[in-house]
Amino acid sequence: MSLDVQFLPDVDIPCPDCHGSRYGHEAEAIQMEVDDYPGAPNPAEGAKAAAAARHEGDHAADFHGMRTLSLPEMLSLTVDQALAALAPLKKVHGKLEILHNLGLGYLTLGEATPALSGGEAQRLKLASEMRRNQDDTLFVFDEPTIGLHPLDVATLIGVLQSLIEHGATVVVIEHDLDMIANADYLIDMGPGGGEQGGRIVATGTPAQVAACPMSITGRYLARELEG
Repeated sequence: MSLDVQFLPDVDIPCPDCHGSRYGHEAEAIQMEVDDYPGAPNPAEGAKAAAAARHEGDHAADFHGMRTLSLPEMLSLTVDQALAALAPLKKVHGKLEILHNLGLGYLTLGEATPALSGGEAQRLKLASEMRRNQDDTLFVFDEPTIGLHPLDVATLIGVLQSLIEHGATVVVIEHDLDMIANADYLIDMGPGGGEQGGRIVATGTPAQVAACPMSITGRYLARELEG
C-alpha cells in the first residue's frame, strides 16, 4: 500500500497480512516441487523453523522444510535461482535463460517494474523479442549497458549481434567503449558535451573514428582497440 504524506514523497508500507507478496494465506497452501537452487534454505533449518511456526499456530510454515515452493515464494526467487529450480520445465527454463543471458539474472520474478532502471527496462523488453524473425525491424537502445558488469556487457553485445543475424537493424546510443568498439558503424557527436556538442565529429568504422584527431571519443577508442 502507498501512504500519502502531503508534501513529502509517498511512503510504501508492506501489507501486514501478505508482507508485500500480494497473495492471501490460501496461496501458501498451493505448493510446487522444485529442484534445488542457489540460496535455497537448508532443509534441516527449514524443518526447525516450521516446527517453531506450528507451535505458534502458523500452519502455512508446514511446507518450509520441504523442497517445494508456493507462488509467493516462487516470485521471491531471482531469475538465476528460478533457472535452477524450474529446470525440468523446458518452456519456462528457455524464457528464464534469455533473461539470464541479458544480464538480468539478479532480478526477482516478482520485481516491481517501476523500480527498474532504464537499461533494465530496455533489456526486459528485449527479452520478449528474442528468437523471432526480425526482418525490417529497427531497435533503438539508449545506453542499455548502464549498471552492467563488463562481463554482462559482453553478453549484451552477443544478444544484439543475434538480433542483427535475425534481420534487425540495431541503433545504440552509448558511451561504453566495449559496446562502441564492437559497432559496425559509428556516428560520433561532439566535439564536447552540453552546449559544446550537437555536431557530427566523425563517422565510420571504430578504426576510422579512432583515427580522427578531432574526436575525443576516438582517443579513448584507439586505446580500447589497441588493448
